[in-house]
Amino acid sequence: MVDKVIPLADHRYASEVPLVPANLTAPTGSLSDMLARPLRDLRISVTDRCNFRCNYCMPKAVFTPQYDFLPHSSLLSFEEITRLARLFVAHGVHKIRLTGGEPLLRKGIDQLVRQLSELRTPEGQAVDLTLTTNASLLAKKTQTLRDAGLQRITVSLDALDDAVFRRMNDVAFPVADVLKGIEAAERAGLGPIKVNMVVKRGTNDQEILPMAAHFRNTKVALRFIEYMDVGATNGWRMDEVLPSSDVIARINAVHPLEPMEPSELGETARRWRYRDGGGEIGVISSVTQAFCRDCNRARLSTEGKLFLCLFATHGHDLRALLRGGANDLEIASAIGLVWQQRGDRYSELRAMGGETALDGAAPRRVEMHYIGG
Repeated sequence: MVDKVIPLADHRYASEVPLVPANLTAPTGSLSDMLARPLRDLRISVTDRCNFRCNYCMPKAVFTPQYDFLPHSSLLSFEEITRLARLFVAHGVHKIRLTGGEPLLRKGIDQLVRQLSELRTPEGQAVDLTLTTNASLLAKKTQTLRDAGLQRITVSLDALDDAVFRRMNDVAFPVADVLKGIEAAERAGLGPIKVNMVVKRGTNDQEILPMAAHFRNTKVALRFIEYMDVGATNGWRMDEVLPSSDVIARINAVHPLEPMEPSELGETARRWRYRDGGGEIGVISSVTQAFCRDCNRARLSTEGKLFLCLFATHGHDLRALLRGGANDLEIASAIGLVWQQRGDRYSELRAMGGETALDGAAPRRVEMHYIGG
């Protein structure tokens, strides 16, 4: 008998096969966790690979050419992703975000977009289907993605100064090509477009005002994200976090702002608009102003592990159920039980001193490239 070889990459994060309850329950479109948070948002990582080496996510010193990424056989197929997504939508998910790694590296990504665009909520509505990208391949693929049914796009861009941006992506990729991708997305009607800037004190915080000025009076919504302690490879330090309140103060001193009401429950960004009508910006403050109490997001890794928090230390192996012959009702019941038992609130605990950012004794937290932001 030949022993089955299981790639070590499959075991890099702790996981367990979810329990299928004895009493199976069909999804009702309404599912809440232990803190009464509904399940509304599903983020699906389609690859753990990326062509950038941003130091806050995939530092080149760790993610070398020899790094052991997941083998293709471990990845969920598009059909498996769509099957799981359909069950999550039946539980109440109305927004699906494709992420990575860099999702546009996944061959045939437009085929997955087309399959997901056909999903409908229990009320018969199409899901809000969006994708986050570094835009390195966006100009070439925008129209294909739009034709397949993608509705919106979010672009990661951490600086307008080309030298700063090249240092941050660490592969010398130029800003001009990212901007071309954004322009192509606008022409194709992928909107509203959001641009995310991760702000790292002492690295790119001088780019806050140039970024704000560039996207003022456009249809692009700029979001400033606090540098987060996701995973353990980015060397995160609290003194490199620039609080969102400082970001707002810097912009407000030049372009007066006023706060806006949230557009939906569980919205991660606090929104502000320019008083002169020049558009809006947002800040995502997961370090200094935790929003765990409203978090309604689940994350599915590229090989089918369900994570309930961006700072999770273990996942729930849905792939094992898929490939083990479980039917849809059994998998949906298992997902429901996992969410109902969810009590994650890492950022709140850290703010209260209940978690330390770099505790060597703590279980290893999942890396951002593995489940997306």
